[in-house]
Amino acid sequence: MNEIKQTKQTKPQKKQIKQKLYRMIADIYHFGVQQALACIFPVFIFGMLGLSKVIDIPFLHRYDFLLLSCLLMQIVMVRARLETRDELKVITVFHLIGLTLEIYKVQMGSWSYPEEGWSKVFGVPLYSGFMYASVASYMCQAWRRLRLNIVKWPPSYFTVPLGAAIYLNFFTHHFIVDIRWYLTAAIFIVFFRTMVHFEVNGHRYRMPLAASFVLIGFFIWLAENIATFLGAWTYPNQQNGWSLVHLGKFSSWFLLVIVSFIIVAQLKHIKGKGTMV
Repeated sequence: MNEIKQTKQTKPQKKQIKQKLYRMIADIYHFGVQQALACIFPVFIFGMLGLSKVIDIPFLHRYDFLLLSCLLMQIVMVRARLETRDELKVITVFHLIGLTLEIYKVQMGSWSYPEEGWSKVFGVPLYSGFMYASVASYMCQAWRRLRLNIVKWPPSYFTVPLGAAIYLNFFTHHFIVDIRWYLTAAIFIVFFRTMVHFEVNGHRYRMPLAASFVLIGFFIWLAENIATFLGAWTYPNQQNGWSLVHLGKFSSWFLLVIVSFIIVAQLKHIKGKGTMV
């Protein structure tokens, strides 16, 4: 009798476990779909990089083809309502910020764009700004699709100077001491209590915002390896053949992600389209 009772008691438990398992699988699938949709623009750029590497484009240099492709894709995304006009404005800002950094870094010899192109400015093809804009595109899309809600966002008098210091350090570390590790420590202090809440398949989840910075930075570093393999740009150690991007670049992307997120968050807060409490 005892064995029968125990069996009957475990059936509801097994059903609950199955329901939780199905829910978890459904949420993971839904999260993956939303992430894929948020990555439409970055994936498109990788696709064009791969296509232009294996075929010759008639009457066009590769860099010029990539620029025209990115511009056309932006028009399509806005017309198809995959991207809002406000998001396009944010992406344009990131294009200019990224292009400025690219010009400076190329002049300093950090990396190069060795191929020919009519749309190169100071040795940098204009399409390169879209590499940074694609990060902003992902953030804007993910924010909207996953219904992000930032809890305990630090005051602007902390976040804005921190973001500015991170961006300036990309320029000044060539002449004075590199303070990226001090800035990294400041990030974990400033955002220690900040959580990001997001919605997946009708269920709410949360995680520390600093952890999301690390994850996004790592995946961008992986994407950078793919981009350099496809010839998007070339680091000095890749002049004689492709090799893995130095892991130290991960810290650079981690910091750049934070600058990007601060800008997007502040703009959404100003426009009243982001929830930060």
